[in-house]
Amino acid sequence: MWKKVSASALALSIAVAGMTNIEQASAKKVDEVTRGEYVKTVIEAMDVELGSGKTVHFKDVPDSLKPYIEKAIELQLIEGKTNNRFAPEEKMTLEEAIVSLVHMLDDDKTYSEDGLKKYKDYHSIKKENRDEFATAIELGFLNGYGDKTLKPKNVISEYQLNQILNRFLEEYKTTVDLRILGTSDIHTNLMNYDYYKDTESNSLGLVKTATLIKEARKENRNTLLFDNGDAIQGTPLGSYKQSVDILEDGEEHPSITAMELLDYDASTLGNHEFNYGLDYLDEVYDDANFPFVNANVRDASTGDYMYTPYVMIEKEVVDAKGKISTVKVGVTGIVPPQILNWDKSHLLGQVTVDDSVHAVENVVSDMEKEGADVIVVLSHSGMGDMTHTEGEEDVTYLLSKVKGVDAIISGHAHQVFPGNVDESLTGVNMEEGTMNGVPVVMPGKYGSHLGVIDLTLEKKGRDWKVVEGTGEVRKIATDSSDVDQDVAAAVKEAHDGTINYVRQPVGETTANIHSYFSQVLDDPSIQIVTDAQSLYVKEKIKGTEFENLPVLSAGAPFKAGTRSDPEYYTFVPRGELAIKNVADLYLYDNTLAILKVTGADVKEWLEMSAGQFNQIDSSSTDEQQLINTNFRSYNYDVIDGVTYEIDVTQPAKYDPNGNLVHPEASRIVNLQYNGEPIDLEQEFIVATNNYRANGTFPGVRNASYVEVYPDENRQAIIDYIIQNKTIDPSADGNWKFAKLPLNSKVIFETSKKAVDFIPEGSAIQYIGEGTDGFGKYLLK
Repeated sequence: MWKKVSASALALSIAVAGMTNIEQASAKKVDEVTRGEYVKTVIEAMDVELGSGKTVHFKDVPDSLKPYIEKAIELQLIEGKTNNRFAPEEKMTLEEAIVSLVHMLDDDKTYSEDGLKKYKDYHSIKKENRDEFATAIELGFLNGYGDKTLKPKNVISEYQLNQILNRFLEEYKTTVDLRILGTSDIHTNLMNYDYYKDTESNSLGLVKTATLIKEARKENRNTLLFDNGDAIQGTPLGSYKQSVDILEDGEEHPSITAMELLDYDASTLGNHEFNYGLDYLDEVYDDANFPFVNANVRDASTGDYMYTPYVMIEKEVVDAKGKISTVKVGVTGIVPPQILNWDKSHLLGQVTVDDSVHAVENVVSDMEKEGADVIVVLSHSGMGDMTHTEGEEDVTYLLSKVKGVDAIISGHAHQVFPGNVDESLTGVNMEEGTMNGVPVVMPGKYGSHLGVIDLTLEKKGRDWKVVEGTGEVRKIATDSSDVDQDVAAAVKEAHDGTINYVRQPVGETTANIHSYFSQVLDDPSIQIVTDAQSLYVKEKIKGTEFENLPVLSAGAPFKAGTRSDPEYYTFVPRGELAIKNVADLYLYDNTLAILKVTGADVKEWLEMSAGQFNQIDSSSTDEQQLINTNFRSYNYDVIDGVTYEIDVTQPAKYDPNGNLVHPEASRIVNLQYNGEPIDLEQEFIVATNNYRANGTFPGVRNASYVEVYPDENRQAIIDYIIQNKTIDPSADGNWKFAKLPLNSKVIFETSKKAVDFIPEGSAIQYIGEGTDGFGKYLLK
């Protein structure tokens, strides 16, 4: 019935309004509107989604009309005449229609009834309905008849309904631009400061992200801010507040203080939130003035949610017409189920963790039932793939396919999206920042980026519907110009305390420690790491089924001139060792892990590592580069606890990506354990890091057992140094190159500074300038 009234039709409707009573009576018979017709016309004009109509129990409503009546009652547009009778054939009066439509506007303004008094019959309007008529007149829904009457008791005509509906929809239909901001994986990088290097760093810090947050809010006042977890652990500041300047009851953690200052609306829990145990987690979060949500961690004893599964935020927004409305935003979050392995000592028997995808599906349904207009998922999870495996770690892509999800803030993987994504994923729009049409952001790590999601909402009935959305990330400045001084002041005490903490000596070294020759000699900088890991793991497996298995330890040269940087090497001078020096020994924020492997796996692991070297031609007398620059130094694992030689005249068995390229090749020779050829079937425990344990390295991928611990490798090194007080940085020589061809000229490049640290009696000789600022050395 309803159609937008054209100029000619509108003129006709005005003419109808000026007819005599007899003429109007005649017209009425042609186009009088019944209650059923009214409901169908209005609901169709509002363009809202219909249901099945099954909830309608009025006996006098035909099945074809039930979906419209159902939606009208849901929107509070109209009620039945009684509990059992709707009366769809009864005529709809003008008064009933005006009151019905004005109620739908949710207009907070109050209009004076003085405007009614110019109409001779305004007294015939029920007193309780005069406010609605005053609003309708003020908004131009009604102009009255030519005889200065309103005739509220008249049955509304089709013309009148069309005219009123046109004006109603102009007033009713509107849009809202809602902005959602997200941070993730701050890891207590509150200040723009690298505590391990003990210097300012402008590649990180919530104090810098804060400026982006404030700028984004200025652009759109309809803004919400969420954090995606991993906020309380990751730097010495986190360790300092957990174990040195211990939180007292009622004292706020500096991460919480900073987030409150920035007015976060909600946060979820990252996997590292569980590193210090459930009691500490509760102590940190019980002082926050914003909610924490998680939908997949449950109490192991009761099966109940351990944390609030979702919250409904009633966000006051200003729409495109400048009017204030309320949008209901449902927010939930998930954490990888692997926390049960990563923090087993804290969580075993205490919690269970549901599959992330199923958990989100369940609470999305609940939020929709509670009237959520927008649903945001805080996914502390990487992007993952297109196939759902129960209990998998990375599921963000899969969550973008969950019906009802409108926006996702991702994290955990420390990457940037839009930016980094597996090209095999379909439905990814990098320009729009969407996956399967859903805006997704992953804002890097340590405060390096801010995620910005912009949603356009249209009003549908009394609710709002997301009709468009985009995602982007904004990077912090490369200098200190964007440091937010308010946040800096709020965390100053903890920051200053942490600096004093990292400057504390933990021991002494009797010699310089460097990584100049870590790719060509068994090296002290790696030996310290592998020794510390062995000590840690041997303590961890006491009393377990692995206690009697031999422990090996894998370490790699992280700082070895990576990416053509001749200054990128470890160097710790002889003398006092402070906590900050440990950064030079262990660069990455890894945590310790163990794998149970066989002797055969150990050999394949080392075969992969030996891809660090180019093949040397025994017959050539020309210079031959030893180091394969396409092979990352952090993948060159030295495994202590066994002895072996590397024959670089053989081809590499694996390429830098771990693909088998020479099946018959064997660079690892004379592999021994306890002075005897290794038993390929013997089982070993290998201490390593979470990165390697969760990877697909040959040998590693055959592990029959993997466990990741919450403690950082750096902390294990600190504990090792403290325990030994004075360390003598020397390698045990458990590996070496097999004899090189007599007439070959095998060269490698390292820092020019290395010339002053060539080990006495070694086969290394400096021969001059290398490439890109490196020095060239001969290995005999």
